[in-house]
Amino acid sequence: MKIIDSYLRCAFEAAKSKKALDLLILDVRKLAQFTDFFILCSGTSVPQIQAISNEVEEQLKKSGRKPKHIEGYRRAQWVLMDYNDFVVHIFSDEVRSFYNLERIWREALTIATSDMTD
Repeated sequence: MKIIDSYLRCAFEAAKSKKALDLLILDVRKLAQFTDFFILCSGTSVPQIQAISNEVEEQLKKSGRKPKHIEGYRRAQWVLMDYNDFVVHIFSDEVRSFYNLERIWREALTIATSDMTD
């Protein structure tokens, strides 16, 4: 069974195309009941964080997926995009360091970004 589905790959590639920093995918299937994966990344400014969010949303819509919910877009310090089976988190560096989801979810399996390419 392939862990990475095409929608997760699409979201990852969209964030990468907008120069998202510190891209990371966590497999939280054994730890969470509300989603299967987190995509975590950072942007260096409000416009970049919004551009990453816009690109993820646009590319997934082209693939037939719409978000269940998006929050934090206006302030763009932490944009959360809920796609049910995965959640995209786009942070400013300061907010990412403060909340440190990598530490909170440290028991999650980290998926190597090399697995994201065909």
